[in-house]
Amino acid sequence: MPKQVTVALVTNRTGAHIGAYLNAMRDTKACGAVVMADPDNRWTEAARKTLGPKLQAVHADAKVMLAKDKPAMAIVSMEAKAAPAAIDQVLEGGCHVFAEKPACVRTEDFAPLINKADSKHLHVMFALANRLNPEFIAARRLIADGAIGKIYGIDTHLVADQTRLTNAGYRAQWYAQKERAGGGHLVWLGIHWLDLIQNLTGADIIEVNGFIANVGGQPIDIEDSATATLRFDNGTLGTFTSGYYLKRGYHSGIKVWGSEGWLHLQQMLDQPLHWLSNKGENAGKVQTWKGNKHPRGYTPFVRACIEACANDTEPPISNADSLRAVQVVYSIYTAASQKKPIRLE
Repeated sequence: MPKQVTVALVTNRTGAHIGAYLNAMRDTKACGAVVMADPDNRWTEAARKTLGPKLQAVHADAKVMLAKDKPAMAIVSMEAKAAPAAIDQVLEGGCHVFAEKPACVRTEDFAPLINKADSKHLHVMFALANRLNPEFIAARRLIADGAIGKIYGIDTHLVADQTRLTNAGYRAQWYAQKERAGGGHLVWLGIHWLDLIQNLTGADIIEVNGFIANVGGQPIDIEDSATATLRFDNGTLGTFTSGYYLKRGYHSGIKVWGSEGWLHLQQMLDQPLHWLSNKGENAGKVQTWKGNKHPRGYTPFVRACIEACANDTEPPISNADSLRAVQVVYSIYTAASQKKPIRLE
């Protein structure tokens, strides 16, 4: 039987993606038991319904829960402004962290948490679940195997609907308020694709420039439009567009240009990966990935994180990569504010 651990859920009424996390814990064998800190009692009933007997205890105080139940990993999901204190408490309890992004409203609040985790040999794993989508794994393998040669440039976009911003209920949520979220589309959704292009290429973003705006004119203090230029540590240059533009749904794309061809990821499509390589038996021909898009989403990613904590193996995202995701996003905001390029430390 695989090794099992107790997993905690540290949340409150501002928790995001709680349903997905409950499903993931229910469906993960390495998660032997679940305990909760839910001071608002917002998610307790849903947890009981989803988890059944796997839910062992519910507490109002996370500190009490950590001391009594001693979970191996804690999923921390709450508004960004409040998250650093909760993560710090979990780390002090000697527990690995799975953190709903962005988990802070500025890099300065998050970097010390990574330093603490490193000193305690604990993981802080950002909820950037697209990393384990099958088409992305296939694309990363193609690049690593040299199918498109040396990487020259990257074009990326992630676009969601403007419609949500017309809803007063949505605008009242923490992720639509700058003070509580740190920003808008870029930090809430764009962060996924900024992480993906680094993980895809194996290159870190080291310098950014950017612009942000409210192009839709909704009564919000967050951006609904952002664009950035990116410099990577391998010399590659890239661009990124992040915004709420559509009536409904999503558009996304990652185009990687190389010395021996190109690769195009469009994860919202049924056939999400195409590439052309000037090498091999199909040289010069556009090829289509025929693999299965499933499993995908939060369940396989949460499962991989729990299994890493249970078996003391490498998680699907490192502490350094979690920090890099935060640094890149907030550096783009700084570049937009200061009207100049920003180099990451």
